[in-house]
Amino acid sequence: MPDEYVVLVDEQDQAIGQLEKMEAHRLGLLHRAFSVLIFNTKGELLLQQRAAHKYHSPQLWTNSCCSHPKPGETITAAATRRLQEEMGMEASLQPAFHFIYEAKLDQGLTEHELDHVVFGYTNQDPQINPEEVAAFRWISIAQLLQELQTNRASFTVWFQILLDQHLEKITKAADESM
Repeated sequence: MPDEYVVLVDEQDQAIGQLEKMEAHRLGLLHRAFSVLIFNTKGELLLQQRAAHKYHSPQLWTNSCCSHPKPGETITAAATRRLQEEMGMEASLQPAFHFIYEAKLDQGLTEHELDHVVFGYTNQDPQINPEEVAAFRWISIAQLLQELQTNRASFTVWFQILLDQHLEKITKAADESM
């Protein structure tokens, strides 16, 4: 498998270089990423459970799809590509906002990302790629918040941060999808 590179950025999202993905995570350097949140017309959010063999955060529930754009790739093109690769689906995607977070992961890795959040809309169920995803489910925002209160550790750290910091925007997108 060829090395994957991420785009290193400053806090204004200006590219300042490239680095092999694992090295960027070992060093905790700020890099560009995206998180896709897919909603259906019931206002439910599509969650994925990460595959058991993922190199970090295995079997945890998280947003619909997330990854890093390749050097020279736009956020929307990257989100469209990864949604197909991970979830086997297409959706109408709309860039929504971005934020910066830093979080320690297992395996001595650090996520330090300028994360572009992309909202998508579809009623199509995914055809998951078992190399990436163990399971999926649709969930209401109210049910998701209840689960976060009772079993926070079953969700990825970046998804928890996203919900903690931007719940109002996510709830609005869910409401608007109905």
